[in-house]
Amino acid sequence: MPRPARRTSRFQTLEQFVLDQQDATPLATGRFSRLIRDLSIAAKVVNSYIRRAGLLDVLGETGETNVQGEVQQQLDAIAHAEFVEALRLGGECALIVSEEADEIVPLAPRGDGRYVVLLDPLDGSSNIDVNVSVGTIFSVFRLADGEAATVEAALKPGSEQVAAGYIIYGSSTMLVYTSGHGVNGFTLDPAVGEFMLSHPNLTTPDWGRYYSIDEGNSAAFSPELMAFLRWMEHEQPEAATYKTRYVGSFITDFHRNLLKGGLYMYPATRVYPDGKLRLMYEANPMAFIVEQAGGRASDGTARILDLQPTGLHQRTALYIGSREPVGRAEAFLRGEGAG
Repeated sequence: MPRPARRTSRFQTLEQFVLDQQDATPLATGRFSRLIRDLSIAAKVVNSYIRRAGLLDVLGETGETNVQGEVQQQLDAIAHAEFVEALRLGGECALIVSEEADEIVPLAPRGDGRYVVLLDPLDGSSNIDVNVSVGTIFSVFRLADGEAATVEAALKPGSEQVAAGYIIYGSSTMLVYTSGHGVNGFTLDPAVGEFMLSHPNLTTPDWGRYYSIDEGNSAAFSPELMAFLRWMEHEQPEAATYKTRYVGSFITDFHRNLLKGGLYMYPATRVYPDGKLRLMYEANPMAFIVEQAGGRASDGTARILDLQPTGLHQRTALYIGSREPVGRAEAFLRGEGAG
């Protein structure tokens, strides 16, 4: 009979990791460390709801729609409330932008909050009834000295993010984040209730083997995109052809491709001429993460992190993942083909 697995001493908690980074940073105040702690606390609470979703009365719709006109799930509302409350109590966040709130959510923190946090509280929530992995995506900006916590403070290009991350609630629960110095992943140990460093210094392969796109929308794809898909599937050596892996939960497809290599695409279509994913709290944070891991993110023509937002819930097309296929996608969309 196999012996039970034992945790080794090499694992470091998320709090220890962030504090070590703080100690190595001149003039660090500890505020960012506390902000990450607050986000991790909310993640643990949301995780507890998701793990018991089939037993608690938290599945199904609320009967409301969010600002995007999408039907709100009960767990969308729960996740939004838990993250807002954790950040309010923590005192480091001055302003929240959430997919589940039409306007900004100003906080009256106990401390002098200096951060703006943008959230997709529960990405992929429409799939939770069938046990598909879902997640939380977050983006963090810092207010400049004397800067007020207004809408304008949130409408900054992604290149000005000071941190970004996501929590994926799946077969295990992982928190992956970057503060601009590489990407690290932490797995929640349910026995001790702590996120442990399990994936240090994450990098994504330059190529990969998977692409993720909703080909059910192919009738609305441009001829250039269709040519790119044919090239990926059929016009390369057998060992280099790509295989389709599309769950329909952005965070799940992104996480797999980050680890294994690949490309996620949600293009502009006739139905969504500006794309469907939200720039501020979906594309920007994932773009920051993927670039720190050695990949790329584009709207098909421009770097995602260079886009100047004009609205809190602005949509964008997105090509994100391994460096080489993102570049090839851009070339095809320009009409240059395989080059």
